[in-house]
Amino acid sequence: MLNKTRIVIVGIGGVGGYFGGLLSKQYANGNDVEIVFIARGEHLNEIQNKGLTVIKGFENFVAKPYLATNDYSKIGVADYVIICTKSYDLKQTIEKLKPLISDTTVLLPLLNGVSASDEILEILPHATVLKGCAFIVSKIKSPGIIENSGNIQKLSFGMDGPLNEAVLHLKDLMFNAGIDVMVSDKISTAIWEKFIFISPTATSTSYFYSTIGKVLEENLETTLKLIEEVKNLALVKGVTISDDISGKTLNTMKSMPYEVTSSMHRDYLNQKPQTEVESLTGYIVREAEKLGIAAPTYQKLYEGLLKKRPL
Repeated sequence: MLNKTRIVIVGIGGVGGYFGGLLSKQYANGNDVEIVFIARGEHLNEIQNKGLTVIKGFENFVAKPYLATNDYSKIGVADYVIICTKSYDLKQTIEKLKPLISDTTVLLPLLNGVSASDEILEILPHATVLKGCAFIVSKIKSPGIIENSGNIQKLSFGMDGPLNEAVLHLKDLMFNAGIDVMVSDKISTAIWEKFIFISPTATSTSYFYSTIGKVLEENLETTLKLIEEVKNLALVKGVTISDDISGKTLNTMKSMPYEVTSSMHRDYLNQKPQTEVESLTGYIVREAEKLGIAAPTYQKLYEGLLKKRPL
């Protein structure tokens, strides 16, 4: 480890901006812990000039990281790299991160989906890659401003096996920054339980072009079928999940503000050139086919979403 602990957060959107904001607020002096943001465009300019504003309800604070940059060569070797990009940016991000990664660097992807760690290990087979997921409703409100509009902001990470000192140290740094964090030696359960929530939410809001409240009002049956199909995939894959995961997932959806939607739906609305449809919807279709199980609702909505795909 370096004398200082250097934590690099790649992608300062809803997830990276909220949790990165708390970290940079806590470790603002940079004496023991350096927080580095990697961001782009106008968002980066605002952070460099004014800091990152984080809004949660009626409260807000301004966080100033030790360094905010889009130049990977200025950063140096990292102790921890927290990756909060969109899934379709992951491979090119990992290529750019190579100069920051040493034998002791720990990588923590917090992407929607369940395949990020495996994808990283394909590129960096000897790296230490954790698995993680964030439960949060948060977005870039405007350049330099992150708004958390939900009632839950939890972070879970760990490994499927014994937790080492580096993992526990990162957990302590996050906990001290006021992050609601949990570490687990059975992290695949947490990852899949989140996926059983996020995948049907993203798929249904994007397909029906609706908020979560409207989807539950008008398309509840389809949403329940999506939950069952992704749950079934997890069980066939041998993942341990709660017996009442379907009910818990529906309750989580119902607890969200009526007007909230998914980041994938926002990408469709904003006609972004890419969306997370492959990692959040197509993944289930491909894996179900591979394993010989039925996922007809996913198949139908995936085909529909491909037709709506932004150009």
